[in-house]
Amino acid sequence: MAPARAEAPPGGSSAADDAPFWSGTPDAAAFRARHRARLERARRAIDALLAAPGPRTPAHTLQLYDDALLELDASGSQASLIENVHPDAELRAAAEQITQETAALATELSLNRPVYDALCAIDLAGADPATRHYVEKTLREFRLSGVDRDEPTRRRIQALNDELVTISQEFSRNIRADQRSVTASSVAELKGLPADYVARHPAGPDGTITLGIDYPDSTPVFLYAASDSLRRRMYMEYNNRAFPANVAVLERLIAKRHELATLLGFAHWADCVTANKMVRAAAAAGAFIERIVEASGAPAAADYQILLRRKRADDPEAAGLTAWESNYYAEQVRKSDYDLDARELRPYFPFRRVVQGVLDLSARLFGVEFRRHPAAPVWHPAVECWEMIEDGRLAGRFYLDMHPRADKYSHAAQFDIRTGVAGRQIPEAALICNFPGGSPDDPGLMEHGDVRTLLHEFGHLLHNLFAGRQRWLGIGGLRPEADFIEVPSQLYEEWCWDPAVLASFARHFETGAAIPADLVRRLKRANDFGKGLQMRRQMVFAHLALSAFDRPPAAVDLDAMYHDYTALYVPFPFVEGTHFPCAFGHLDGYSALYYSYMWSLVIAKDFFAAFDAANLLDPAVARRYRETVLEPGGSRPAEQLVRAFLGRDFRFDAYQRWLEETA
Repeated sequence: MAPARAEAPPGGSSAADDAPFWSGTPDAAAFRARHRARLERARRAIDALLAAPGPRTPAHTLQLYDDALLELDASGSQASLIENVHPDAELRAAAEQITQETAALATELSLNRPVYDALCAIDLAGADPATRHYVEKTLREFRLSGVDRDEPTRRRIQALNDELVTISQEFSRNIRADQRSVTASSVAELKGLPADYVARHPAGPDGTITLGIDYPDSTPVFLYAASDSLRRRMYMEYNNRAFPANVAVLERLIAKRHELATLLGFAHWADCVTANKMVRAAAAAGAFIERIVEASGAPAAADYQILLRRKRADDPEAAGLTAWESNYYAEQVRKSDYDLDARELRPYFPFRRVVQGVLDLSARLFGVEFRRHPAAPVWHPAVECWEMIEDGRLAGRFYLDMHPRADKYSHAAQFDIRTGVAGRQIPEAALICNFPGGSPDDPGLMEHGDVRTLLHEFGHLLHNLFAGRQRWLGIGGLRPEADFIEVPSQLYEEWCWDPAVLASFARHFETGAAIPADLVRRLKRANDFGKGLQMRRQMVFAHLALSAFDRPPAAVDLDAMYHDYTALYVPFPFVEGTHFPCAFGHLDGYSALYYSYMWSLVIAKDFFAAFDAANLLDPAVARRYRETVLEPGGSRPAEQLVRAFLGRDFRFDAYQRWLEETA
């Protein structure tokens, strides 16, 4: 295992900083020292801002504030990444400590009344629209943080925010650390699973086979395993991650957020966290959830009857389906009704070719080049560093950490590393995923769903890289409203269904033959089945997340809520003995905002209608989308980004048509 490495020092405000963020060979103490130096530079920038003589202008007051944010942004982002991915426990602990210290200083800044007053005094006469938006947005964020409260209240807000950081870290740590497994009694119990999967899981001396619960192990079991018992055991373990450890953690998280919201003048955290989003208020988020529930009702009921009919072909007396049967029988329906066996797809999706294919597709659509940087230091031997080149110049850098391992973030996400600033520093980010193919003798045959996930996360990455060109860090990168953030990622998923797109990289890992267009068309037709149930399942999550934070903590019982929303929205009965909320990571990061995935999907479906579905490899609309939506970052309100691309506000129509489409 490679030794820990330190990041390069920041370049300061006078010169561009293009060096990889992670370099050298430090220990935990060196990591802490480098980031504490960043925090000290942030403090000095704030001191200089407060000491600067008037008049207040963007050139000195706003610049010094942005200088402080640059240091806080890099320190917080890099520490968060390292605490989630680094193989060394001591360095992960150091990163957690830096996350706490950075968040504490950021909260202190958000409550600094003299800084707020200085920003209020900036003369914006002659300022460009992006600068005006930055100042207006920043002042609103200060007020939402409690800067205008009295001193005792501000002290309590600071303490609560500090506590919430450590609670969040404990919540995530418990999920990462829970390395459960399922034992198959023999290879016979793996019946139905793909041959490469079986080969990757040899039996032990006693004939039993150990399976993990990470995605490469669990997803194929849910899709293909003929053994109902194996699927059930996998379901129970997967849905009990971090239980019981996170029960008390979630109780503290919810209670502290509620107290914070009430100190800030809101009835509850859900209203607080939605106040600066596109949706504006928790009640509007709830109404949106109900609209999706209503729209998906008839499609979901039809989907369920098809599943039940298929199960009755195996068991004529079946009265219903269980949760661990839903994906399995959905695959059986796709085989019988749509002539699609998803196992046929896997040989065309070897990990390495898929990654290169997504890189090539993105380069073609958006007019850039991607080059691997094999000499760049990385935090684990499996990690790759890539650079984005445009017009012959370095324009961004990213890291691919794509396979499961112990103590690593176990989902899929794009992590910020540093926000790009025009003429000052390039954007850097990382994709953290958990795909097969982590060993040299494993081709890493992916599910089509994995390909979709990779495109989703790459959509976030492209957004981050292209948005890292603003004058101000505070409006660069992924800084539109949070319920718009999932639009680029969900839009990019659309390319995974296109025969020409897939033929450009999906080649059989043994023969090299391109994926047949007919197979892709069957895949697309089969995908039209089950959308109603998928939308209903998402609304279980969205309503759970909203309800966790839209009432007093004493009224919150997450297991009971999950039980009730399952009963309301999906036809599969709640599985007693499971505790899904304990590993529902979005309860921390997104809190009440899980509705935003569907909110963003509605916008993404509207956006996709602007592309030529018959020629998704044509870069013309993609370049316009890049210029009007991706590049502006947070320099405009999300509503303006929508209007710039569509020429109007977004509508529900395209989503409704998609939902009602049948094969």
